[in-house]
Amino acid sequence: MHITDISAALRPTAMVDSSHAAVVAFAQSAVHNAADDRERAVNLYYAVRDNFRYDPYKIDLSVDGLKASRTLADGFGWCVTKATLLAAACRAAGVPARVGLADVRNHLSTARLREVMGTDMFYCHGYTAIQIGGQWLKATPAFNKELCDKLHLHTLEFDGTADSIYHPLDLAGQRHMEYVNFRGEFDEIPRDELLQVFAEHYPRMQRLDNASWEQDVTFEEKG
Repeated sequence: MHITDISAALRPTAMVDSSHAAVVAFAQSAVHNAADDRERAVNLYYAVRDNFRYDPYKIDLSVDGLKASRTLADGFGWCVTKATLLAAACRAAGVPARVGLADVRNHLSTARLREVMGTDMFYCHGYTAIQIGGQWLKATPAFNKELCDKLHLHTLEFDGTADSIYHPLDLAGQRHMEYVNFRGEFDEIPRDELLQVFAEHYPRMQRLDNASWEQDVTFEEKG
């Protein structure tokens, strides 16, 4: 990786707004007394994973809606925005980070989400690429632990030495996630690509505006 690339992965952008005062304060609080980049990245991963609820029903593809600082203020996000917050927090802590996108086949979701999406393909699933010790690692902070417990999924752990991506099976051995295509890792969210993909594959997503992800998950857990 060229040094210019590393420099770009440390700079704030419009959506990976790592210089925003709230993002800087969050990063400083989360890293505590971490001794090195590895510890800083791990601390930030868990801070984003578990302190911000995953909610795929509330997707705002505007520039403001995709900002790390917006997720920080909202207290929840979906895979792309949680990955963006982790990338921004890493940059604020001096750790190079990018936003990665992949297409995954999701075998577990709510009935409402399956109906609205019309497919089990999650295009442009977001993760964070973090450089630690000269190596780029994938970290996926989307599913908070509470959600994993409800859906009987493996929690994704991250130790700063290996990729942290979705398990292919859930705790019962049923199919969970299948990675179909990695689209790349970006210094800034490729918003034009997101808009094009969502317009092409998910034209009915606005029907989720008045629905509750948490209620649907709780209902299906009980039912």
